Amino acid sequence: MSKVFIAGGSGRVATDLIKDLVAAGNDVVAGARHLKKIIKLAGVTPVSLDLHGDVAKIATLMAGSNAVYFVAGSRGKDLLQTDAMGAVKTMQAAQRAGIKRYIMLSSMYALRPEKWADYPALASITDYNIAKFFADNYLISNTDLDYTIIQPASLTEEAATGKVRFGEGNDTTNPIPDVAHVLASVLTADNTVGKVIMMRSGDTPIADAVAAVK
Repeated sequence: MSKVFIAGGSGRVATDLIKDLVAAGNDVVAGARHLKKIIKLAGVTPVSLDLHGDVAKIATLMAGSNAVYFVAGSRGKDLLQTDAMGAVKTMQAAQRAGIKRYIMLSSMYALRPEKWADYPALASITDYNIAKFFADNYLISNTDLDYTIIQPASLTEEAATGKVRFGEGNDTTNPIPDVAHVLASVLTADNTVGKVIMMRSGDTPIADAVAAVK
């Protein structure tokens, strides 16, 4: 069992992620601006998180956690301070708090700008991808965190399939519960440390796909 901190704890992905983490026996500290939107479950502690705030305060909220998830997103309204610098602050805070494990929710091909124009779904969120490009690169190049970066295709509010496909490929979609389940599954999967995992809907059970990451 771990104590896990989630930045962006009131969002759509976070809600399903929290369910999965709690079901696996973890305690969750869910940080968000809108505390009332955080799912109410035993084992979940809501805390007020302001990504515009300073790193020291964020580190205090994380204290005692074994891992950090960044699943926050401004939906295009605050890209610099939330999706880019907000993410960086949580990395810096994790390091200050002595936390090594860090799991980032990113975007398909976020580290490959030359690919964005090839897919309408990516071209339509170019500014978001730019924010994720810088956040992902900072995580890889400017921290010593044990990171895993999950880069899904377009998120959809559909029922879980429990199946995925990892790696490069044509831009498709991912049901939000499947993305959340992948995020939860990599927490204890040491083979995913230091990996960038692109995902989309597929035919491989999530547990098998995670176990096969090299």
